[in-house]
Amino acid sequence: MAGESTFDVVSKVDKQEVANALNQSQKEIAQRYDFKGVGAEIDFSGEKILMKANSEERVKAVLDVFQSKLIKRGISLKSLDSGEPFASGKEYRLEASIKEGIAQDLAKKINKLIRDEGPKSVKSQIQGDELRVSSKSRDDLQATMALLKDFDEADLQFVNFRS
Repeated sequence: MAGESTFDVVSKVDKQEVANALNQSQKEIAQRYDFKGVGAEIDFSGEKILMKANSEERVKAVLDVFQSKLIKRGISLKSLDSGEPFASGKEYRLEASIKEGIAQDLAKKINKLIRDEGPKSVKSQIQGDELRVSSKSRDDLQATMALLKDFDEADLQFVNFRS
């Protein structure tokens, strides 16, 4: 057995796929009969995705269309952070954003989960917006991956598997 094996835990989203999902949502909203005359639209405004309609139910329906397009494009809904609809003049708005990277508090939770429930030989350390997990045993690393696949607070990927 030579040295330690490692892998990185990251949370990344393909921005092009998000843009594609947004474009598909815009087309569907423009064409669907139940969205005619209700001022329904969805757009990027900087880092946020802004949805508008003339009622709370319609703006939630716009969000539903967008979520279905994200799922079809293979993007986990764990990456979508959407707020609650709020009134703005005569229309309702809903803001959402795409979460990228692992926030510090979430990284600490994952670290604690690995320490408490993972194999004892596994060590993890926070490196910016990702986590490096290392162990002498590849089997222990694979057990740790299986443990983290069930983590439901973020969409996690495993990259840079080295031995």
